[in-house]
Amino acid sequence: MARKNSNDTRSGQGDEGSPRRTPMREFSRSLPMSLLRAREAVMRQFRPSLRNHGLTEQQWRILRALTAVDEIEVTELARTAFLLGPSLSRILRDLEARQLIERKAAENDARRAVVSISAKGLKLIEAVAPTSEVIYAAITRRYGARKLAELQEMLGALEASLAGMSSTDDAEVEADE
Repeated sequence: MARKNSNDTRSGQGDEGSPRRTPMREFSRSLPMSLLRAREAVMRQFRPSLRNHGLTEQQWRILRALTAVDEIEVTELARTAFLLGPSLSRILRDLEARQLIERKAAENDARRAVVSISAKGLKLIEAVAPTSEVIYAAITRRYGARKLAELQEMLGALEASLAGMSSTDDAEVEADE
């Protein structure tokens, strides 16, 4: 039988029921994990619809971002959609091959590219939108309209309050890549 080390943190306790010795909050109570679990619970509702339309989450994120603008530089799209450049480049190639987006050189700098959603991309958005809205309505009914609005407000406030905070790693953040 293996003897438990007094510094063993796997069970959350050391020898004789003493508290664990790591100076960190429980893993399940960490803010990043709470946010990831909530995101996963939400995305689990949307994935089947996206798959039915031949889209990944990242492709959908890009198309949705493009519906909000006439055109956007690729670097700005990467920031808006929270994707790293190499991943975005691959996804844009796929979307362009499917004729869902259009890409051209920027007017002021031919080395930079701007992207816009194509007519075919807009038709796809129109096809997905009704199901997406049904899912949003179901989430709203289940969680509550007021609580959902408060959650979005609190998340926005959290993001804004952390915006000026220095980071130990200034690398770009990428969700789900």
